[in-house]
Amino acid sequence: MALNGEYEPSKSDWVRENVELFESTNGAEGNQLNGDPIVVITGIGAKSGKIRKNPVMRVERDGTYVVVASKGGAPENPEWYHNYVAHPEVELQDGPVKKDYRARIVDGEERAPWWDLAVKTWPTYGEYQKKTDRQIPVFLLEPISD
Repeated sequence: MALNGEYEPSKSDWVRENVELFESTNGAEGNQLNGDPIVVITGIGAKSGKIRKNPVMRVERDGTYVVVASKGGAPENPEWYHNYVAHPEVELQDGPVKKDYRARIVDGEERAPWWDLAVKTWPTYGEYQKKTDRQIPVFLLEPISD
């Protein structure tokens, strides 16, 4: 699956610069945030229909990635949350490896072990949850078979 469309870089300087460095070095640089590993997800904008790219913390188990819509504990979801809901087919790059995935939100009993894995991998997620009244959404990115 190839995502088609015009790429619109993030308005956020650090996101745009991080993605540019990550992609220009095939994941060899720009692959960490404060010493912790990240991946880059490419999706389609919910409103614009344009290609959007986001660096997120690397949380993975058995080929499935966990993507946490924390926005630093803000009261609202990050913009990319809506993109993955509207267009769940995404591309994830982990280092030099790019693969296609389908994103879906997990809730209830299914959410608990994935949230626990995310917090164990990057404890700051637990701090973000304490800062907001909303339950921070958790997406699973499951590989799309060829």
